[in-house]
Amino acid sequence: TFCVFLGNIKRALNLRKFKYLVSFSCKIYYKMTTPTVSLEEYFRTMFEDKLLVKMPEREDDHLTPATRLLEKRREMAEVEQALAAQKEEFQMKMESLQQRREELERKEFQLKESLLKFDKFLKENDSKRARAVKKANDERELKKLKDREIDRVKEETDAYQRQKEMLQRKLEKFTIFHTYMDKVLEAGEDFHEIRDIITRWDTLTATHMDLLERDQVNHDKIEKQRQDLMKYMEDKENQVLNYNNQLSTLQTRLDAAQSEAVKWESRWTHIKNTAAKKTLLLGRIKMATHNLYQLVRSHQNQLDDVEDTNEQLSQV
Repeated sequence: TFCVFLGNIKRALNLRKFKYLVSFSCKIYYKMTTPTVSLEEYFRTMFEDKLLVKMPEREDDHLTPATRLLEKRREMAEVEQALAAQKEEFQMKMESLQQRREELERKEFQLKESLLKFDKFLKENDSKRARAVKKANDERELKKLKDREIDRVKEETDAYQRQKEMLQRKLEKFTIFHTYMDKVLEAGEDFHEIRDIITRWDTLTATHMDLLERDQVNHDKIEKQRQDLMKYMEDKENQVLNYNNQLSTLQTRLDAAQSEAVKWESRWTHIKNTAAKKTLLLGRIKMATHNLYQLVRSHQNQLDDVEDTNEQLSQV
């Protein structure tokens, strides 16, 4: 199980040089936890595998003590040289692991900074969206108010038109008096003097002129009011068109903001998933370091226990 766990860490770190360290640690763990294998047999096997040197067999008892001593010294020198090479290689691997750890810490810090910036961006985006929604609601209320005002102006226009028709009927009614005066002049029965007819004519003429003037004034007023109404309706139609254009623009911006919010929500989910993977990877690295430290500590018969990962790496 320990070897499988270290193999998983090797795949997570993607370090080619970690293969030898894992294999060597697994062999140490296996040899130390197997009670049937003696320490002498373990070193014999390891030295034969690493140094390609066959350990002397028990049948070489005929050698002299001096020869055996020289042979042992030669073997010890080779073993010390191999151990020094392995120690140097192990130190290089530890430095590579330390660099990898520092790189992971730097990426973790950058990820936290990115998350803070993204959170700030989301808050600003929500604030802008709220202001845009409020402005759109205000524009809709203003449009309703303008529509009611347009309806009121149309009602006033209809009232002016009815008043104009009434004045026109009065004018037609007053022209009857002109015809009536001619008939009276022809008949001449009700007037004894010309002056009475002239006076009557002047009176009717003055009345007629007064009515004409009043009709002209009313006509001018109606014309002016009609022009004002047309201008007012044109202005209001332009305002309504402008408000509709603004409303369409705001709707487009709202749709774009909603689409952007969906995109950033997807990115936020991806960032959270990536951060979880990085955290899991860092935990696996710390667990592997702790296991290696436990192996080294048990091999060196150390009693003190260190919880800090950096200190554990330095001990290993």
